[in-house]
Amino acid sequence: MAPATSSSSSTAKRLIRFSGSLRRTEAPRRPTPPPSPPPKKLKPMAEVMAKARHAVVERVDYSDASCQQCGSGDRADELLLCDKCDKGFHMKCLRPIVVRVPIGSWLCPKCSGRRRVRSFSQKKIIDFFRIQKCTDKKDARKRRRRSGSLVLQKKRRRLLPFVPTEDPAQRLKQMGSLATALTALHMEFSDDLSYMPGMVPRSANQAKFENGGMQVLSKEDTDTLEQCRAMCKKGEWAPLIVVFDSCEGYTVEADGQIKDMTFIAEYTGDVDYIKNREHDDCDSMMTLLLANDPSKSLVICPDKRGNIVRFINGINNHTLEGRKKQNCKCVRYSVNGECRVFLVATRDIAKGERLYYDYNGYEHEYPTHHFV
Repeated sequence: MAPATSSSSSTAKRLIRFSGSLRRTEAPRRPTPPPSPPPKKLKPMAEVMAKARHAVVERVDYSDASCQQCGSGDRADELLLCDKCDKGFHMKCLRPIVVRVPIGSWLCPKCSGRRRVRSFSQKKIIDFFRIQKCTDKKDARKRRRRSGSLVLQKKRRRLLPFVPTEDPAQRLKQMGSLATALTALHMEFSDDLSYMPGMVPRSANQAKFENGGMQVLSKEDTDTLEQCRAMCKKGEWAPLIVVFDSCEGYTVEADGQIKDMTFIAEYTGDVDYIKNREHDDCDSMMTLLLANDPSKSLVICPDKRGNIVRFINGINNHTLEGRKKQNCKCVRYSVNGECRVFLVATRDIAKGERLYYDYNGYEHEYPTHHFV
């Protein structure tokens, strides 16, 4: 029995030593280190240089300046020099073409950098244009019936409401193209005239100040206007899409058939006095009011806020081919005593056709001889 006792005792001692060794060798748990921050994304050098500040250095002699596109130094009055790289470009050789000499500093396409084209999701498009969701089916049926009755009045040269694209996906594509163009020009969308502090109060926009009077929008046409505005708030616009042309820049195409005398859109932007914009570089100003007192004359400036009309190009009214392109016009009306400007189709416009109107509809001051 003694050996058995000795054996069991030694076994117990080994077990105790073994278990004791486990307690001694068990290391304390270390806290989990925090996750490392994601690596920083470095911008390409071209993007950094495009945004870098530059100093304008005047040349001593400009006699050897020439165009980087055509290589010619002729037509010096049309040769623009980049304020960053000091290279020359003819206004007609640039893409898009530069219509008039810019005021202030100017950068060539390479130094200004190409703007990144943004894509917009459906939710972002709805938020961008503050579209109201339509839940009333009766209102839609009422709108369609009203549209039919207005078409019968075309013989009296009444304004027609536009017919939106039926496919919701295509309408989103149209709105996305406009959102992209507005974002590229750092503009906000606005479907109304804007009266900003320090510019013009709304009380200054009165049709009674117009020199010679202004035509009043009829009740039937006012109903058409309100119908179109109601559709725009629901995301149902005229079938138009904004495209980029290497020569003309951003321009507008019909994405569906548009009939003659159709209301297309209202010309919107910031309202200001003409006298404050005499040396302005905005290329899309529109006359709003030509007052008896020139100091009270008003213009619409879509350089910070506007809609799709901002991207409709003008015709070259110095050539017959240029005048043939015109398929719409801007018309000024008195609406509830205020001046408003509407874009109206002057003939049937086919799908895929670009929209053009005469920039010099009221005044012949805008240089259009460079227009294509």
